[in-house]
Order: sequence, then structure tokens, then C-alpha cells
Amino acid sequence: MVLISNQLSRRQFLKTILIGILGIVAWFNVTPNAHALGGKLPPLNLPAPEFTLPTNVGDRAISLSDWRGKWVILYFYPKDFTSGCTLEARRFQQDLPQYLQRHAQIIGVSADSVDSHAEFCDSEGLKFPLLADTTGEVSKAYGSWLGIYSMRHSFIIDPKGILRERFTAVNPAVHSQEVLARLQELQAQIPA
Repeated sequence: MVLISNQLSRRQFLKTILIGILGIVAWFNVTPNAHALGGKLPPLNLPAPEFTLPTNVGDRAISLSDWRGKWVILYFYPKDFTSGCTLEARRFQQDLPQYLQRHAQIIGVSADSVDSHAEFCDSEGLKFPLLADTTGEVSKAYGSWLGIYSMRHSFIIDPKGILRERFTAVNPAVHSQEVLARLQELQAQIPA
């Protein structure tokens, strides 16, 4: 019993270290705008890559096209229940009323399962959908995939489905406010 407990603790510790290293690498990501550590980013001012993924909200999947007519804040993150990802999600939840006032929908994406997302939303009181990209295909399409985890990248997509902004050097503590400020700028420039 003690051996099994120690193995599980060691495995959890190694997972936490790996996620921390990925976070540090993402924090210092200074690659050019067209590329990020997770791959080639989709181009700005063109249609955002379409997707359909299962969600923790109900027994269905969500497609990007479901949100036509609204702004979409699509954010990728490495893992449910980790410190940086939890902080980032809490900040988005805290600012959710401001996003809703601006007719914007927040959508989170990671490689975690639908069940993990449901538990994460319940524990943190999140009122926006999290999508399960278990194969990494959507993360790859957005240049946000690093082997087995989604990178911490975010995108602003306009009501017509056009990708308007990318964020690759994300600080979870202030990112939601950074995205909200850029959303306000874009809404002033681009008619809905």
C-alpha cells in the first residue's frame, strides 16, 4: 500500500514538474508572431480554424460556428487543477460579466477529458465551457500543441469567424484583463 501511494505521489510530482517547465518555456516564448513554441499559428484577419469538440456543458459538442454573431475568446491551457491554469480560469470567470456585456463568449480548451473539465468547473465555479481536445488536433490547428499538452495561448475571433488577435506569451495572473482590453480595442475598430 505504501509503495503504491509513493508511486502515485511521485507520478503526480513529476507531472507537476513537467507542467511547470512547460509553463516557464511558454512564459519566455519570444518566437516571431507567425510561429509559437506549439507550432505555426493561424494567420490573423482570415477565418479561424473551424472545430467541433466535446464539452463539459451537457451531453454535446461545441463548434466554433455555434458562436457566429458573437466574439469568441478561445484560450488553450495545459491542465485542469494546476496552479497557473486554475488562476487563469479564475480570472476569466471573474471578468466574465464584462465579456458578456461585450457580447463575447469565453471557451477554454485543453487535452483533459470532459469528466475532468466538469470537475474543474464545479470546483472553481466556472460558467463558461471547457472543450476536451484529447487528441490535440484543434490545439495543433491553432499552433498550441506541445506533445501531450496544449500550450497557454489565446485567440480573439470576431462575430464573422475571423481571427483578429493571438496571445502566446501569457501571464495567467493578468491575461484576462489583457484580452479584455484588446477586445475593447478591436470592437471599436471592427464593426460587428
